[in-house]
Amino acid sequence: IRGMSFSLHDEQTIVALCSPKGSGAIGLIRISGTHAIAIADAISTLSGSKKLSDQATHTIHYGKVRDVDGQTIDTVLFLLMRGPKTFTGQDTVEITCHNNPFIIESILNRALQVGARLAHPGEFTRRAVENKKIDLIQAEAINDLIHANSQEGLKRSLSQLEGTLSHRIHGIEKELVKALALSEASFEFIDEESLEFGVQIKKSITEVIAQITHINQSFAQQKHIREGIRIALIGSVNAGKSSLFNAIVGSDRAIVTSQAGTTRDVIESGLYEQGLYWTLIDTAGLRQTDNVIESAGIERSYKEAHTADIVLLVVDASRNLTEQESEIYTALIEKYESKIILVHSKSDLPQVAKKLLPEPILVSCNQPDSIQKLKAIIQKAIMRLFCTEGSSHLLTNRQHSLLLVLKQKLSQSIPLLEKDIAYELVSHHLQDALSELAELTGKSVSEQGMDAVFREFCVGK
Repeated sequence: IRGMSFSLHDEQTIVALCSPKGSGAIGLIRISGTHAIAIADAISTLSGSKKLSDQATHTIHYGKVRDVDGQTIDTVLFLLMRGPKTFTGQDTVEITCHNNPFIIESILNRALQVGARLAHPGEFTRRAVENKKIDLIQAEAINDLIHANSQEGLKRSLSQLEGTLSHRIHGIEKELVKALALSEASFEFIDEESLEFGVQIKKSITEVIAQITHINQSFAQQKHIREGIRIALIGSVNAGKSSLFNAIVGSDRAIVTSQAGTTRDVIESGLYEQGLYWTLIDTAGLRQTDNVIESAGIERSYKEAHTADIVLLVVDASRNLTEQESEIYTALIEKYESKIILVHSKSDLPQVAKKLLPEPILVSCNQPDSIQKLKAIIQKAIMRLFCTEGSSHLLTNRQHSLLLVLKQKLSQSIPLLEKDIAYELVSHHLQDALSELAELTGKSVSEQGMDAVFREFCVGK
């Protein structure tokens, strides 16, 4: 096997660790390609002196992986799967071994010695696409499934892997193919008879544009599900932001002192709440200062207020606000009213500050119930972010951009169907649109495009 030559890159047998690196109970190594079974035979012995290559497909066998001198590296289980009924569509052997880093490295090196090569990031999934086991949309759903930051993201990624979005795109493709067939058929008819084709083509294109609009319309909400929710704590110095941040997170992540301006940079911490991932951001207190470092922190605070999904505007109502503080708070409320939750901290102390709108939530870090109440209010605000999102898919940036381009190209063909229909130009636009769809699903996508997608994958997937 060592001297094998491969005429096609895709025929090379690849190997990679598919489970997380580090010590643990079980590790899983996948070998896939034309010579996967022969390579597994070359590094293994099975009980009863059997060979993997003689065994039936989709069977599990107990055996040992041996080094070049015949010494045992580990006792393992071999899962034998012959193509095309495998994830990649090729012969595949998965080795379940003890998850010790030295064992993993030794097995991988042994496979490399007898003809395999290390897989590139996402190469197993890429082969599944190239062998038409899944399309590119489903491949991206696998990556989303692995990195899902919420239960909702997990559910939608799994749904997309099963083909929900692919099915909708296939429906769009069929409609455009029908429109293209009508457009090209019109060449054979005189003008009067071809007018009816124009009506039908316009109807098909209009329906497709409406479908694309519906698919794309909730992209902003989908990003919340995919990436989690960013919650920024904004307020003046010594408003109690850091104490509140620690209370929500449940640990002392931020330094809390009575000295104003302690927090001079953003501090982030994440937690899971009711199946969603929250990223809490503690920011520098807002005030005028000559300190260069603190000023930079305050500038970042304003940026966080702008980019956050939810802003906890923290006010110390146990003292009267300065004129500067009132101006800052009022300006922030006017600018970000839709995503602000006004929090009056230190509510266990007498409240003397003039009330701001909206109605504040009273919170004290010495009263755990008030923290739980605030968390419940945050959860309701998050649900409002999702309330318009009822689709079963999560678009990637690539998919979103291609759909926008597709919609634009289709929109350009509508005026051509109004008067003196130029069917040749209509056909050109429809062919362009179908090319965009082919790139979306992976039916026709450049090598660079494929590389860009799978660069985001882990090596063992």
